[in-house]
Amino acid sequence: MTSEVRPPASAEMRPGPGFRIASAFERPPRDLVDGLAEFSAADISDFMNRLYAVSSEIRPVTDPRLRLVGPAFTVKVFPGDNLMVHKCLDLAKPGDVVLIDASASHSNSVLGDTISIKARHRGIAGFVIDGLVRDVDGIRELGDFPVFARGVSPIGPLHRGPGEINYPIAIGGIVVHPGDIVVAEDGGIVIVPQDAARDILAALREKRPVLERYLADVRQGVFSNAWVDHILASQGLAPGGSSPR
Repeated sequence: MTSEVRPPASAEMRPGPGFRIASAFERPPRDLVDGLAEFSAADISDFMNRLYAVSSEIRPVTDPRLRLVGPAFTVKVFPGDNLMVHKCLDLAKPGDVVLIDASASHSNSVLGDTISIKARHRGIAGFVIDGLVRDVDGIRELGDFPVFARGVSPIGPLHRGPGEINYPIAIGGIVVHPGDIVVAEDGGIVIVPQDAARDILAALREKRPVLERYLADVRQGVFSNAWVDHILASQGLAPGGSSPR
């Protein structure tokens, strides 16, 4: 008499945390996205106290002149699997930026040129991946489809799951919620929390004339470092220094 061969219960796929899909979320107004697109990732980062910039290890693998600005559509995958990446193509809306949390895995790629071609047909703005991609020559042939990732591998993904769509994820050390605003460029990637985006945009616009005047003066050689001396003096260090003994 033979016993039935069954996998352990711990190997079963279960609906719920780790294997779930939210088909809808609140996207930011278009004018808010377009407004933030007027500013660089560096400027936006400054106005968020330098705490919302994604790891610099996630870089453009396509033309570095391409920018991505749009609402975050979040996908979490099991490292080396891309079942939910395929599913996101049916749910993302035109203009969405698909962010894929692959746990910074350096094993398998999670997408390549085929998914990128499909995504562009669906109007998806581009991908930001905390993981690897492949077929970069084919992606670059698209010309106008930006993809950011940690690197490249020829090893393809599996298609079994689990994974999540439109739940909070982590990308390059930053927590991202669906509908947050992504600004990704060669100079870096920042995530603007949707609930703070309106205030951040207002502050950026208010300070823009001051910053532009300051930069114009610096280009002409007109500037002062008195603020540095003020900080040094507040720490008890004479701005002029002292002679070594």
